[in-house]
Amino acid sequence: MKEIGGKDAVAMPISGHLRELRRRLIKSLFVLFFFFCSAFYLSAEVVSWFHSLLDAPLVFLSPAEAFWTDLKIALFIGFLCSLPFIVYEVWGFVSPGLLVEERRQYRPFLIFAVFFFFLGIAFCYSVALPFALRFLIDYGRQSGLTPQISISMYVDFVLKFLIAFGLIFELPVVMILLSKIGLLTVENLTGHRKYAILAVFFIAAILTPTPDIFNQCMMAVPMICLYEIGIVAVRILGTGDMKRQETAGDDKR
Repeated sequence: MKEIGGKDAVAMPISGHLRELRRRLIKSLFVLFFFFCSAFYLSAEVVSWFHSLLDAPLVFLSPAEAFWTDLKIALFIGFLCSLPFIVYEVWGFVSPGLLVEERRQYRPFLIFAVFFFFLGIAFCYSVALPFALRFLIDYGRQSGLTPQISISMYVDFVLKFLIAFGLIFELPVVMILLSKIGLLTVENLTGHRKYAILAVFFIAAILTPTPDIFNQCMMAVPMICLYEIGIVAVRILGTGDMKRQETAGDDKR
């Protein structure tokens, strides 16, 4: 059994936690399915938005390719629309196990995590993706090749790029969170900067949908900038606050 909400809360059996998890999971899946169905009818518009970034025709190579592409887009848009609700349900399941002060400290990180994820997608769509596509298409044309790009492969490329940038924009939030619980300090971050840059290029090589060094740099450079922003944020917000409060809470118990 687990005690919920600190020493004054009522303990809940494991079966109660499982029922609560099941209820919130069903609600999240229902919301995701609702937005997925709604987004399916907007897939053509989303494809046209994606196509506006590409100076080349799109083709489909199998009878069902266009249909499956619309399903992928609908699932992606449905996930984006339902993400705030899913995060809210996750917080609703986890927060009763935290102290009041811990809830106050952790809640802003969920809000900023969602915000920075969408910020990363917006940055990718408006800045990184058009630049990368223009470079890659022009590179192929300069080699004497004619672009005839499959709609499925193109959408996969775009969605992977968008999700990857959404994830890497979480870096400052993760850095601040780790500093708040006492695992990172400004001295650690500045003293190990060269190792962090090496790790950034390694992560970029994993996350980029293509193996070329250009796309890796397109992702690595923003990550390095976000790392420096995270250092400044950690310096401003301080370190170890949550760890000290948790220790004080344990002493009071």
